Amino acid sequence: MSFKIIDKQKWNRRSQFEHYYSNVPCTYSMTVKLEITKIIKLKKKLYPTMLYAIASIVNNHEELRTSFDEEGNVGIFDVMYPCYTIFHKETETFSNIWTPYNIDFDRFFESYYQDLQQYGTVEKMDAKPDEPRNTFPVSMIPWESFEGFNLNLKKGYDYLSPIFTIGKYYRENDKYYIPLAIQVHHAVCDGYHVCRFISELRNLLQS
Repeated sequence: MSFKIIDKQKWNRRSQFEHYYSNVPCTYSMTVKLEITKIIKLKKKLYPTMLYAIASIVNNHEELRTSFDEEGNVGIFDVMYPCYTIFHKETETFSNIWTPYNIDFDRFFESYYQDLQQYGTVEKMDAKPDEPRNTFPVSMIPWESFEGFNLNLKKGYDYLSPIFTIGKYYRENDKYYIPLAIQVHHAVCDGYHVCRFISELRNLLQS
């Protein structure tokens, strides 16, 4: 994992970043429904497949890998890993597990399954220790579908990475859909970038 510091003096996004980070701090969210008919019909494991698909598109674009380092410098990670929630039925609590991204789905799924086996029953917030800085959060709410979802973060204006929330999938006529909420910081990500992410994710899920 490497982190490339952005030279703000040469950054073509400098004015937009300063406006939405310092002058008018602004995050926003968008909720969409994604067709997952192929995933369901092929009987693929839904959660790891969604994690892989989301991570694949995140790693295609610099604006989704932009963050701060420990010294507060703005820069771009060369790779981002999904950090995702695991639910514990008996205690009705959840834990976070992170899995390194791999462009090869089978290898990613193998790593996901190993992490789930090793840390899936650890009932504390950070079930898998030593989470690196180059992660982005993904939550799964499999009990209910939704048409809108928004997070209210007290310190959200200092958090630049995208946040994803997945809902319950459902059938509509002869197709299957799942809701996905995407929350981003306007300082690094505009509507154009979110729409491009959604378009590429739709294509990947149906390919």
